[in-house]
Amino acid sequence: MLNRVVITGMGAVTPIGNDVKSFWENCKNGISGIDYIKGFDTTDFKVKIAAEVKDFNPEQYIAKKECKRMDKFCQYAIAATEQAIRQSDLNLDTVDRYKFGVLIGSGIGGLGTIEQECKKLFDKGPSRVSPLFIPTAISNMASGNVAIRYGAKGVCTSVVTACASGTNAIGEAFNILQKGTADVMIAGGAEASITPLGVAGFTSLTALSTKNDLERSSIPFDKERDGFVIGEGAGIVVMETLDHALKRGAKILCEIVGYASTCDAYHMTSPDPEGEGAARSMELALVDAGVSKDEVSYINAHGTSTPYNDKFETIAIKKVFGALAYKIPISSTKSMTGHLLGAAGAVEAIVCINAIMDDFIPPTIGLKVRDEECDLDYVPNVGREIEVNVAMSNSLGFGGHNATIVLKKWKE
Repeated sequence: MLNRVVITGMGAVTPIGNDVKSFWENCKNGISGIDYIKGFDTTDFKVKIAAEVKDFNPEQYIAKKECKRMDKFCQYAIAATEQAIRQSDLNLDTVDRYKFGVLIGSGIGGLGTIEQECKKLFDKGPSRVSPLFIPTAISNMASGNVAIRYGAKGVCTSVVTACASGTNAIGEAFNILQKGTADVMIAGGAEASITPLGVAGFTSLTALSTKNDLERSSIPFDKERDGFVIGEGAGIVVMETLDHALKRGAKILCEIVGYASTCDAYHMTSPDPEGEGAARSMELALVDAGVSKDEVSYINAHGTSTPYNDKFETIAIKKVFGALAYKIPISSTKSMTGHLLGAAGAVEAIVCINAIMDDFIPPTIGLKVRDEECDLDYVPNVGREIEVNVAMSNSLGFGGHNATIVLKKWKE
């Protein structure tokens, strides 16, 4: 028999708050984290805005010497993990280290480090490249550094499925706990790709909004959408088997009940126009959860603000829910956070947990111009108090990766 799995801690570093409390309050109030890029000179760049993390001091969590050995995405992951462990009240002296695991996804990893070391190579020669370049840049090091810091000697791995990485990480950790391979998992996603190369690359791909309008650039499901706004940060949750959480008297935030992952097998960057893969991911996650379609209270959409994603995700939701699709509140919090790439799904899982705990659905801000092809209830501009018993979160990544998790209000 599979174990039930619960969430007991959350941590977040985001463009609208560097802890869960401030992040969620800003989400509820429709506050945008999008601004002109401060991290580098954008004079020659077509895109000049992003959703950067603000006022983050890694030395609140990490010694100065250690900070120098970590790319920013790892710093974000450590900070969010520390918050999550504190909330969970997990006793690291008594936890079974061999059944304590880590699974953190990142779509790109240490892009800032790669840029920095490439510059050294071309300007000063190969001997000047840091000996720590590789272990600082590789995307598994968010998991590695977290495991080292907290002594987690169980499963330690990472997921790289582009924008689905964070959701896949939480889903795979869920499966590990269900099977009893671990008692406790730290899971989520981290990303720090607002760099010259990251912005230039996504701009050349024509994935980013080029409006440079702080209020009209990240506008999921709006007819005038033209691309996403790149974001950064991390979302981490502490997940436990129900038995483990109950034995130690943990406060349970919610239960994770379903997960599925599929592939469009269609195109490198475009979703399947029929929404088949995304629909199948949702269908399978509901079956896994043992939840009927009419029980779903809220869907946190992938909702990137690209013309194709929002249209095709809407098609997929209608495929799954039929006429019910028009009755389920849906929102895209990327309207506020921008698109955190590999961290997006993890941060959006935290949105869903808070929605369940507070019985509140955050809005899709900036939604002003109706699109006839996106005609569902996207909770435009103002959040909504409503009972939330079951929340679903979708993530759809380049390469055709689709991932869905289903979360449920905790009841004894």
